[in-house]
Amino acid sequence: MNVSGKRTIALIPARGGSKGLPGKNVRGIGGKPLIAHSVEHAIRSGVCDRVLVTTDSEEIKAAAELAGAWCPFLRDGSLAEDLTPTEPVLADALLQAEEIDGAFDIVVFLQPTDIFRKPDWITRAVTMMKEDDTLESVFVANKTHKNFWYRNEQNKWQRVFDWMAVYGPRQTRTPLFREDTGLASAIRSSLVREGRRTGHKVEIIEIDDTASGIDIHSAFDFHLAETALTYLETHDD
Repeated sequence: MNVSGKRTIALIPARGGSKGLPGKNVRGIGGKPLIAHSVEHAIRSGVCDRVLVTTDSEEIKAAAELAGAWCPFLRDGSLAEDLTPTEPVLADALLQAEEIDGAFDIVVFLQPTDIFRKPDWITRAVTMMKEDDTLESVFVANKTHKNFWYRNEQNKWQRVFDWMAVYGPRQTRTPLFREDTGLASAIRSSLVREGRRTGHKVEIIEIDDTASGIDIHSAFDFHLAETALTYLETHDD
C-alpha cells in the first residue's frame, strides 16, 4: 500500500494564561523555551508535514516560530480559558489549518508540558496509522504494575480488578497501561474534527519510562524536569 500521500499535521496547544506556573511555555529549560522541545520533537520525527502551535499568545507564537513551528493564526480567547478541554482546541486548530493549507489525514497531538518524549514514538505512531487504515488512533502508554481503586456506587472503595487482591513480585503481575496521549499520539483527522481524541480501534506503543511521567504544571514539576535533564545529559543508562 502506498502510504506516502497521507498528510500529517502535528498540533501543539500552548495557551498563555497558565496559573500553576505563569509563562511556563516560554520559560527556558534545557537551553530553550519549553514550547521548543515539542516543536523540535515533531520536526525530528520526520513524519509531520506541518507542525502547528495553537496559542493565544504572541510571545508563545514567536518562540514557537523560532523553533520551526507553523503559526498562521492566534487562537480565540474563548478557547484558551482555564477549563477549556483539549478536544475543541484541536478541532479548531485543524479546521483553521485546513482552510489555509488543505486537508490532513492524520493528526499528531503533543502536549508542550511533556518534554521527555522520544521523536521515535511519534514516528512509530504515524507509521502504524499509515500502514493500517482500520486504526483510529495510536498512542504512547506507560506500563505500571500498581494496584488501582475507585469509589463504587455505594461510596465504598473497590479494586478496579479483583485479581489485584493477589499480591506478588511485579515481574509476575499483569501490567496496566496509563494512556499518555500528550506524550505522543496519532489520530485520524476525522475524529479530531468530531471533537474526539481517541477512537475505539487503537494500538498502544508500550513504554516503561520514568522521566516521561514528568508533566510540567508547577514550579516543583519544573525543578524535577531540570534535574532529570541534567541527569540524562550525563548518564547513558
